[in-house]
Amino acid sequence: MYYFAMDNKVSIPKTAASKASGTKATATKASAAVKKDFSSPEFYLNRHTSLLQFNIRVLEQVKDTDHPLLERLRFLSIFSSNLDEFFEIRVADLKQDINFSRPHITAEGKRPEVVLEEISELCHQAVEHQYELFNDIIIPELGKENIYFLPRDKWTEEQSNWVSNYFRRQVMPVISPIGLDQAHPFPRLVNKSLNFIVELEGKDAFGRDSGLAVVPAPRSLPRIIRIPDELCEGGDNFVFISSIIHAHVENLFPGMTAKGCYQFRITRDADLEVNAEEAKDMARAMRGELHSRRFGAAVRLELVNECPDEVANFLLSTYELSEQELYRVNGPVNLQRMAELLELLDRPELHYEVFIPSIPKELGKGDQLFDAIATQDFILHHPYESFTPVVDLLRSAARDPNVLAIKQTLYRTGSESEIVDALVEAARNGKEVTAVVELRARFNEEDNLELAARLQEAGAVVIYGVISYKCHAKMMLIVRRQGKSLKRYAHLGTGNYHSINSRIYTDYSLFTSNSEICTDVHKIFQQLTGMGKTVRIKKLFHAPFTLKKQVISLINQEIEAALAGKPARILAKMNGLTSTSVIKALYQASQAGVKVDLIVRGMCCLRPGVKDLSENIRVRSVVGRFLEHTRVLYVKNGNPGLYCSSADWMERNLDNRVEVAFPIEEKKLASRLFKEMEAFFDDNTQAWDMQADGGYKRLTPGRNNPNSVQKKLLETLSENH
Repeated sequence: MYYFAMDNKVSIPKTAASKASGTKATATKASAAVKKDFSSPEFYLNRHTSLLQFNIRVLEQVKDTDHPLLERLRFLSIFSSNLDEFFEIRVADLKQDINFSRPHITAEGKRPEVVLEEISELCHQAVEHQYELFNDIIIPELGKENIYFLPRDKWTEEQSNWVSNYFRRQVMPVISPIGLDQAHPFPRLVNKSLNFIVELEGKDAFGRDSGLAVVPAPRSLPRIIRIPDELCEGGDNFVFISSIIHAHVENLFPGMTAKGCYQFRITRDADLEVNAEEAKDMARAMRGELHSRRFGAAVRLELVNECPDEVANFLLSTYELSEQELYRVNGPVNLQRMAELLELLDRPELHYEVFIPSIPKELGKGDQLFDAIATQDFILHHPYESFTPVVDLLRSAARDPNVLAIKQTLYRTGSESEIVDALVEAARNGKEVTAVVELRARFNEEDNLELAARLQEAGAVVIYGVISYKCHAKMMLIVRRQGKSLKRYAHLGTGNYHSINSRIYTDYSLFTSNSEICTDVHKIFQQLTGMGKTVRIKKLFHAPFTLKKQVISLINQEIEAALAGKPARILAKMNGLTSTSVIKALYQASQAGVKVDLIVRGMCCLRPGVKDLSENIRVRSVVGRFLEHTRVLYVKNGNPGLYCSSADWMERNLDNRVEVAFPIEEKKLASRLFKEMEAFFDDNTQAWDMQADGGYKRLTPGRNNPNSVQKKLLETLSENH
């Protein structure tokens, strides 16, 4: 069991309401719940350190032998990728708060300077642990499978000759060493690029002897290179590009001696600063900002352990970073690039067993999809059930002469996706295609600009959403002529229209022809593409207008039921919980006696299990083969009692985005989703229970039979069962 505590100070102060228990002997639990003051900072956890806890849970998968070896390596790479983004966005934002003296104190009462200190401590511990896992577990385990990374001092003469040849023919022509002197100041290095700082001795042809040089590793070259089998004694043998450059660095500085050569990598602020209010053309403004992302302000320096302090201090000074922002590592400075190994090996036995997602027989024939959906609603649980019907529905619409119009939101999709292909085909076939493309989907901006251009060239109407509100809703609406009337069909989802992600992320898809739901979807599209006052919708909850109010209303409904002596329960699943408004409502529910079970994959600012505050709340996170991404809310006394949503319970989703929550009205479907959510609380292999201090403890089977909710869903829903 591995446990990271975030804040050991968990003594929750008694509020005025709790202290006054003697003043009203007849005070009910209801009045306590209503009157309790939830403003105390100790009731909340910091969102940034909570997100780090999730990344640490991802890292812990590296030790889990239930995962095949190369999948454990993938988790190591994912942790690096997640941490990169954490520094690029969240740490960068905190530093800007400090630099611009923004008076920003979060719900837990911490200033940015304090949060950065806590982040630094957690990150240094986690990175040190990551390299221990890499060196002490991954590399030895790869060796047991005859997969080797050959260090420079172990190359045979034949291997050394091959590497020298590779350097001369593949590396030397594209590498650009940069000596540092008055005429050659420190170069502007690209975000997250691999570089070397070299200590030199001697003078060059011009008499220069600055003593230092920088060698950027060519980004066009792979980071892992396979050594030919005939030069090895068996197995799969590789070297890092860093080893090749290190071994031949003196060749870049003829006549000089390289006293030291040290890998380093700079992480920069990568958040785009587009003033939506001032940008006349959002697409043009976004294109202009994409280039600047590569050269934002430095936020982290990664450097190999053996680099001398004076060189490290020189780099810190160059990038205006503190010692706290230096991360010394025992290995390659970017373990994210270890994922390249997965593409270089043909070892299926070291990966997860391949499975075939199932397709309900009613949705298996593309030409009959409209008839099937006109008859009943369907729910698909990806990736256990196939994403293909979503694509097939769009393809059918593109080719069906009775289809008149298609409306679609696109957040993370990919410019070359099947979804975009189908929309292009529909537009070329004369359908009225309207695509709401969110250009500000972080790190997908370039893809979205490309897909928007493709759609426009095909004749589709492309809208870039609403200024200041990201369009995060997942909606598709198809208008089809049937006889003398028009009928609408809708698809609503918890995840993106991305075929690749649908094999990795867990998400729900609803197919429906319910007239009220389809009318609501139509109204939301009209609001996105046109202008006007807030529209009245009947079935859907719609952020930023009604979603938060409705979620809190459903929570209050359970509170009223509990106070009336009725059974009350809230069961919800999401990726993040940070909204103080929702957290306060959940605290009230706990105090009223409502049983609150939350499945929160990532950041959670609520403290569960605290006496006189949240003793009826438990929070669980499941980290496994698939990225848990479904967003679902069940309330026992609701009618309907179950909703799926594109939104997490976070301020950005509830207040600053266009989001949609949709009811699951058919009792059979709602019952199925409820049972699937409850199964998460039977998991004892991939589940982590959140503690009151914000740390997490992993559950273990002990003497019980191992139970993995993801494996169970694979067995029951996929074609492999």
